[in-house]
Amino acid sequence: MGKIQSWEVSDVFWEKIAPLIPMPERDPNKEYKRKAGGGRKAMPPRQIFEAIMYVLRTGCQWKALPKERFGSPSAIHTHFMHWMRAGFFVALWRAGLAEYDEMEGIAWRWQSIDGAMVKAPLARESVGRNPTDRGKKRHQAAPVGGRPWCPVVPRRDRSKSARCDTT
Repeated sequence: MGKIQSWEVSDVFWEKIAPLIPMPERDPNKEYKRKAGGGRKAMPPRQIFEAIMYVLRTGCQWKALPKERFGSPSAIHTHFMHWMRAGFFVALWRAGLAEYDEMEGIAWRWQSIDGAMVKAPLARESVGRNPTDRGKKRHQAAPVGGRPWCPVVPRRDRSKSARCDTT
């Protein structure tokens, strides 16, 4: 077997997560125009899961998913939202924790979390000024005379025509 990409799902892994995937259900209170099974064939759940893994591994946007490989990006995102609301990813996380606990053992009695939410102190110097702030007059210092800038031409009365009438 050849090397698989980081977002591709192996057969062994798929056998473990396939039972966790929520199946689409029809609302019994809703009246449908088509009978069950009509219309376009559903996308395979494995293809949907691989597309979600592709987004997570590469960090690309949903609309940047390769259509040739995964199909419609908006359909993938719809499935992702449905699976998230159904609790699939929480169940997957719990199953992964349980399996890791069986293999290695997790010290459940003692856990620690560490983190910091502060601005990077050296980021301003390394990045520099924001290029979109160029030429903004409100950030410029006043001229040496202390008088703020104003146009030399007096304000025109808009009720009169701008053309010079020489008649």
